[in-house]
Amino acid sequence: MPFDTGRPEMTAEEFRLLRDFVYAYCGILVRDDMKYVMERRLWPRLEALGLTDFSTYYRYLRFDAQRRSELETAVEALTTHETYFFREPRQLKAFSEEVLPVLERRNARTRRLRIWSAGCSSGEEAYTVAMLLLESGRFEGWDLEVYGTDISRRVLSVARLGEYGPSALRSTSPDKLARYFVHVGPNRVRVRDDIRAMVSFGHHNLRDVDTVPLTSRVDAVFCRNVLIYFDAPARQRVLRLLYDKLVPGGYLMLGHSENLINLSADFELVHLRGDLVYRRPELGGGGGT
Repeated sequence: MPFDTGRPEMTAEEFRLLRDFVYAYCGILVRDDMKYVMERRLWPRLEALGLTDFSTYYRYLRFDAQRRSELETAVEALTTHETYFFREPRQLKAFSEEVLPVLERRNARTRRLRIWSAGCSSGEEAYTVAMLLLESGRFEGWDLEVYGTDISRRVLSVARLGEYGPSALRSTSPDKLARYFVHVGPNRVRVRDDIRAMVSFGHHNLRDVDTVPLTSRVDAVFCRNVLIYFDAPARQRVLRLLYDKLVPGGYLMLGHSENLINLSADFELVHLRGDLVYRRPELGGGGGT
């Protein structure tokens, strides 16, 4: 039955085909009760491509010469990239005050530190981590790199530009705003150049373990509010990837609403004074939670 707007309604079979296709590509699970959301978010793509129904759109995603690019666009439409600087401050405080001193001692010989922001969206988290490294005063003269990855090329272009408006800065204190940003227009700021130089960004589908754009292991991973998009099997594969990319003793920071119960016994739960984080055990795995 058509909408009042004249738009075609997504049938149950079209929903199943599109849902399964998106899942096979990136592991993101669109729940059965989100059929209307998928319909509403993908309809503009049909309009843009001049297609009249979702069956045709499904065939486009499968067989058209531009299918790869369009599939990435579809995933962008189905996911939310809402984030902001200094999100979840309790965890960031624990990271600065309790994790960074450990990493400083452990890497004192190499004076090298690598941190991965997995599912970095438009870059706020990766830049926040870089700001925390500077603010700690512990790593002057060190080889520092913060690496952000995301499946969306659109948000990565925003991240590389490093310019943001009020929504991204709603948890940024005035002193941090003055310290780490420069004004570039009305209600627009850009991350300071030296901080942008610490951060690099790359395209990566967390489901694709063979294309991780990281050549070496990292000391810590921020993967916050990303696993919520996946079902349990996909979460387990992503967690295995994160485990493999962490150095022994490396830290994993998840969102506060996320945990590894019934998902992974590879990580050990670390009780910091200010928060709980996960860690790859120093030797072997199976630390349990």
